[in-house]
Amino acid sequence: MPILLQVALGGAVGAALRYLSVAFMVRRLGTDFPHGTLFVNVVGSLAMGIVAGIVASRLELGSDRWAAFLMPGLLGGFTTFSAFSLDTVLLLEKGRFLHAGGYMIGSVILSVGALFAGLMMVRAVTP
Repeated sequence: MPILLQVALGGAVGAALRYLSVAFMVRRLGTDFPHGTLFVNVVGSLAMGIVAGIVASRLELGSDRWAAFLMPGLLGGFTTFSAFSLDTVLLLEKGRFLHAGGYMIGSVILSVGALFAGLMMVRAVTP
């Protein structure tokens, strides 16, 4: 199976699981706090660590035939925060602490800022 198809299929499964997980948490705990998103981010990051550890211990990261389906596919569809977490840990493991810190701070600030900018753009042109 082509690698792009593996990623796409994994992404579809991951996105569906994210939707179901968030909906479940909303039904259980309400909408006063984003419990569902927090749950997905933490569980996805834990799963990414487990999968990355297994893949890295067996082969070069990314060369395992299931790695594309599981990591950027299923877990990427479930939560992109898991990819962010993996990137951060890889930088830390390489001793690139300043880069890791900049990546973490920059990702949060720039991503939230970009979302805010997008909202403002839409609100500026819609009644």
